[in-house]
Amino acid sequence: MKTCRNIYEEIVSFENLLSAAGKASRCKRQTKGVLDFFYHLEDELWALHAELKEKTWKPGAYNTFYIYKPKHRMISAAPFRDRVVHHALINRIGPVMERSMIHDSYANRKGKGTHKAIKRYQQYLRRFQYVLKCDIRKFFPSIDHDILKVLLYRKFACPETRWLIATVIDNGNAQESPLDYFPGDMLFTPFERTKGLPIGNLTSQFFANYFLNGFDHFVKETLHCKGYVRYVDDFVLFSNSKEELRQWEKEIEAFLEILRLKLNPEGTALYPSSEGRPFLGQIVFPSHRLLPSANVRAFKKKLTALETAPIEKRQSSIAGWTGHARQADTRRLREVLGV
Repeated sequence: MKTCRNIYEEIVSFENLLSAAGKASRCKRQTKGVLDFFYHLEDELWALHAELKEKTWKPGAYNTFYIYKPKHRMISAAPFRDRVVHHALINRIGPVMERSMIHDSYANRKGKGTHKAIKRYQQYLRRFQYVLKCDIRKFFPSIDHDILKVLLYRKFACPETRWLIATVIDNGNAQESPLDYFPGDMLFTPFERTKGLPIGNLTSQFFANYFLNGFDHFVKETLHCKGYVRYVDDFVLFSNSKEELRQWEKEIEAFLEILRLKLNPEGTALYPSSEGRPFLGQIVFPSHRLLPSANVRAFKKKLTALETAPIEKRQSSIAGWTGHARQADTRRLREVLGV
């Protein structure tokens, strides 16, 4: 593994901070925090530059809220000023992390995404007889800070970059972490280890993806799995042998223990590739794709609620759903709904 050195000056440069501010403000230009920052843009950026150069930068308090669909999660939003730093960091370390990732990891990567992952999943359905589908129990709240830092420090050697990485990781807000024990743990070990990344940070998305990069290589290079797709903590393995997949599941559980992670029993299933199963928001068969009925019902309710809304708001509100729906076999459905 190649180690990247001496990139901190690039991270904290005025040009990179300016680029980061533009990226962090996308679709959020009218919020108060963003407007205030851009009103004093040059002063704000030079202040951040000085704090980062002198290593006096301290993250602010998070705004925390909950979402309940598709499942209950705590979302944490950092102050805009901190989000600029997050983007500045990822601008420079993201491409370095990217170079070590396998082809079939699809989250938070340019040219990838959910629809590319679904397409790849469907291709493998046509090539193999069986599927092992898994996800990780409470993934973001379970990410161990010490293990994450070790993985990132192997990649980034300069002390200043390590300081910034550690500052971002250590100053995440408290997460609803599971109380799990692993081989070798003492009674208080789970309480002594700091865990969890706030869902909502750009850095959290990239760090979480990289946290499983070694696992990806294990699946491909040690298990020699020829059909594999991962999107964040949802992943699938393909084979023509049920027994092979069952053996791989055991080896996966053992590997994840090293990262202090556990499979979600409710999200783990072995099934024939001919079965249509949900994957990343669509029900995918070898020959076609559908939308889950719950998704369609929710969209119909949304359409009803938007009947009296201005046409611009109606169009922007349904654009995301139609973009996702067009990736499935939904032409008739869209005709009926008029979208």
